[in-house]
Amino acid sequence: FVFLPVLACLGFLSPANRGALMTCAVVLWVLLGTPAGYVSARMYKTFRGEKWKTNVLLTALFCPGIVFADFFIMNLILWVKGSSAAIPFGTLVAILAMWFGISVPLTFIGAYFGFKEKPLEHPVRTNQIPRQIPEQSFFTKPLPGIIMGGILPFGCIFIQLFFILNSIWSHQMYYMFGFLFLVFIILLITCSEATVLLCYFHLCAEDYHWWWRSFLTSSFTAVYLFIYAIHYFFSKLQITGIASTILYFGYTMIMVLIFFLFTGTIGFFAC
Repeated sequence: FVFLPVLACLGFLSPANRGALMTCAVVLWVLLGTPAGYVSARMYKTFRGEKWKTNVLLTALFCPGIVFADFFIMNLILWVKGSSAAIPFGTLVAILAMWFGISVPLTFIGAYFGFKEKPLEHPVRTNQIPRQIPEQSFFTKPLPGIIMGGILPFGCIFIQLFFILNSIWSHQMYYMFGFLFLVFIILLITCSEATVLLCYFHLCAEDYHWWWRSFLTSSFTAVYLFIYAIHYFFSKLQITGIASTILYFGYTMIMVLIFFLFTGTIGFFAC
């Protein structure tokens, strides 16, 4: 997700080069298994996790498994409808081969080196006995902060999101890759700043459970993205068939899931 806007801004991806975006996405997903396993293992070791095998398996299989299952169902619908847009069965087998033959082993290799490293040191001293968290006000409770945390990042991207959805579903050309890269940088900054600020307020209220809250605060942007996709479906598209509706929301869920993990990771590492 990080490399694609950079490659598009450099001119490697363009409307004239059909299929380049998907090819780059698949290749990057396969090759980046090693850093994914390394970061996951080292962070898990930092938080003193004990089920390291489960952690590595989830890193290698969780997100790709959901995306592949969703994509397979969408492709099955296209097969039934006899659409020329359906991916051949051989291509799906090749993707599975790259997943289990290259990506999963690379993830395990990265996890091996990650567990060999020393855990990250916290900048402050932590007590062995957890302190009791005092009663929180409404604004320092988890849910209000999480809901508010995604508003500002979504406000930075919704205009570009409109053009991207138009290019996908309304057959319009998207060529503003320079603006896309600029919006991408703004998204990184706003996710980081909003999450750090809200987590700071929670820490000031003596609530030290920051890790999942930091992830969910920025990743809630994906919920607003999904709501906007629903609004776009009913206001801009004239889709009436059940199959087309399933395809729209199926591909939208893939986009929302990836965006959810991406923005959540930004907020977590920012804190």
